[in-house]
Amino acid sequence: MRICLFEPDIPQNTGTILRMAACLGVPVDIIEPCGFLLTSAALKRAGMDYLGAADYTRHADWRGFVQARNNGTVPGRLVLLTTKGAVPYCDFDYRPDDILMLGSESSGVPDQVHDYVDARVVIPLKPGMRSLNVAMATAMTLGEALRQTSSFPEKA
Repeated sequence: MRICLFEPDIPQNTGTILRMAACLGVPVDIIEPCGFLLTSAALKRAGMDYLGAADYTRHADWRGFVQARNNGTVPGRLVLLTTKGAVPYCDFDYRPDDILMLGSESSGVPDQVHDYVDARVVIPLKPGMRSLNVAMATAMTLGEALRQTSSFPEKA
């Protein structure tokens, strides 16, 4: 299981996601450009001392990420969390090698990414509500995916 952040805008969200990923042993792919420097104080504040334990890979751009998938560096099925998804995230059958992709907070992902992904899932919301915070959506979906695939870390 992996998390992929497409051009994230908000350092606090990325820091929170990296902290969660470190705690759960899930690698993260960050597709740049980001709307902040990865040395940002806000990112470090949210990620705290967990950032050193986070396994993350930076990709210079979308093309670099696609190339990493094509050469096997980033294997797995690409599952996009999107408000335009048709399948509720709890009804989707996750696989242990899935890559859970989230778009930038301000603009999601472009059409070319929507067209490229293997699957699209949605978190059902009340009518009139647009979206959840990206870190919260990541936590909800990752939790369900890890539960389904029995991939949570072993208790010490």
